Amino acid sequence: MIKPETLAFITDVAQNNTREWFAENKGRYETAKDDVLAFVDQLIPLLAAVDPEFSIDTPAKKCLLRIYRDVRFSKNKDPYKNNYGISFNVKGKGIPDPGYYLHIQPGQCFLGAGFWMPEAPVLKKIREEIDYNTSEFLNIIHAKSFENTFKLSQEDKLKNAPKGYEVDHPQIELLKLKSFIAIYPLKDKELLEAGIVDKLKTAFESVYPFILFLRNAVAQ
Repeated sequence: MIKPETLAFITDVAQNNTREWFAENKGRYETAKDDVLAFVDQLIPLLAAVDPEFSIDTPAKKCLLRIYRDVRFSKNKDPYKNNYGISFNVKGKGIPDPGYYLHIQPGQCFLGAGFWMPEAPVLKKIREEIDYNTSEFLNIIHAKSFENTFKLSQEDKLKNAPKGYEVDHPQIELLKLKSFIAIYPLKDKELLEAGIVDKLKTAFESVYPFILFLRNAVAQ
């Protein structure tokens, strides 16, 4: 579980996003970071037990994303993120592949799993796999264990039917998606309770067939 002080620190970063404040609170940052890393250490063996392609030897520090923002090409010049991002990717950071992501931000915590913004040739493969194996995909996303925990994100979506598909295709709304991400919203208080570890283990189990479908699709 996460300590309340860790969420409090992230809240304070959002309200005091300057290098001067951060330097004065570097000790709090290190304490919060260590708390998140200890939490990630608990989750790694659980995910490895569910997904055999995720190594149990993955170091927690390789999963935790930097809190420092790259502001070179952004209008937002805040130097720090107002969240902790944890990426559980089989192939490592920066390598596009279906994976898992835990977002820790007061009021906006969630576990995400899937493939975010795949490149056009990869997205084409996913759409083809859904078209060819529709019943399999529908069984996955409508499974009780999945529906009780996750919702398929509708944020990245085409307005019109993708090339090669008719507007009256029975699964056109799925085929319009540009990202295939399952979202499990988490309340702040859930992260502060010991039971969060078991909840996330169950979530990994529920979403693994979804990950496997995407992984098989892009491997074609």
